Amino acid sequence: MAPNREFQRARISVTLMFLLNGVGWSSIIPRFAEIKNALGLDDLAWGLVVAIGPIGGLLAGLFTARMMRRSSSAIVWLASTLVSLVMINVAGNAIHWLMFAFGIMMVAAMDSLSDIAMNAHGLRVQRGYGRSILNGLHGWWSVGAVIGGFIGATALQLGIPIWVQTVGGMVLFATIALYAKRLALPGQDAAPVDADLPQPGRGISKRWIPRLVALGLLGATAGLIEDSGASWGAVYLDSQFTVAPFVVGMAFVALQVSQMIGRFTGDALTNRIGAHLAVVQGMVIAAVGMMFAVLVPTPVTTLIGFACAGWGIATAIPASMHAADELPGMAHGNGLTFVTWLMRLGFFAGPPVIGAIANVVGLRWALLVIPACALVGLLLSPALKPPAAEAPEATR
Repeated sequence: MAPNREFQRARISVTLMFLLNGVGWSSIIPRFAEIKNALGLDDLAWGLVVAIGPIGGLLAGLFTARMMRRSSSAIVWLASTLVSLVMINVAGNAIHWLMFAFGIMMVAAMDSLSDIAMNAHGLRVQRGYGRSILNGLHGWWSVGAVIGGFIGATALQLGIPIWVQTVGGMVLFATIALYAKRLALPGQDAAPVDADLPQPGRGISKRWIPRLVALGLLGATAGLIEDSGASWGAVYLDSQFTVAPFVVGMAFVALQVSQMIGRFTGDALTNRIGAHLAVVQGMVIAAVGMMFAVLVPTPVTTLIGFACAGWGIATAIPASMHAADELPGMAHGNGLTFVTWLMRLGFFAGPPVIGAIANVVGLRWALLVIPACALVGLLLSPALKPPAAEAPEATR
């Protein structure tokens, strides 16, 4: 049975939500090496400054579920997206590392709000469709990230000032965001009702805390791997090889292109072999690919390695979010918010960990953190198995 027109319009809306969430910040990532050099930061200092950003996300994420219940996921998404576009201008045009840190902290805070809100709205639309569409929606985030990466890399190659790029992007993306809100599902979000399940509680069910922690850490490993392409891809290519300015931004683009393909095919793969096995094969590919890139360092193998990393983590974050949102016995948005908040530890820990190791052994060997995280994700992946699979063991 096909979804009604309201849900078809809402799917366009939530697709634009994911795309815009990917494109804005990604558009200045290819210029990170330029910003790092302008601020006069070494690898460790850069890693520490970049790590300040996710602190904003960790703090803001604590309040997202409550905000969505008081208004709606669509309103939370729109407001946070508009503020984020302004803060991208602050970070991109920073004249001091404190200004840059403030900008990315606010961007991360708004990203935390919009990330949870758009996933909540996407899951609401998915229930109207009666089948999995979440991996595909995350695929559109990757499309946005790729578009943003190409915008930044092209602007860098053409010598366009960052302020021209960020102001132009703000105007364009804000216009699209307002249009997306018009197509969204109206009214407040509501948790699905199942008469066979107990009424949702106000907080986090103690029964599910171990599983939620595992799902959050699984997402955190994927987040760290994803962030490595953003925080270090351009810096690594710029410092280790002699390449054209456009190529400097291609590590991030390679990761996002392969992640995009993996997400658009992820729903079919998940429906065929299950979320657990889909993540298992992906983490193996990510570990092997990045290990190869580190052991055989060339611009081509670097791009191949980051592409394998992107493909490998394609379904991990959507699967973790979906698994958390489906756990019974909690108020709407609590499981999703908990896991999404914990995921941001990967974005927080990644830059300083890699930066600290790079200061000791060099950035090339510091990138071994990526395959190490893939192996940790592999160990955490059983948390994706449906809770019903645990029922027989619970009665023994």
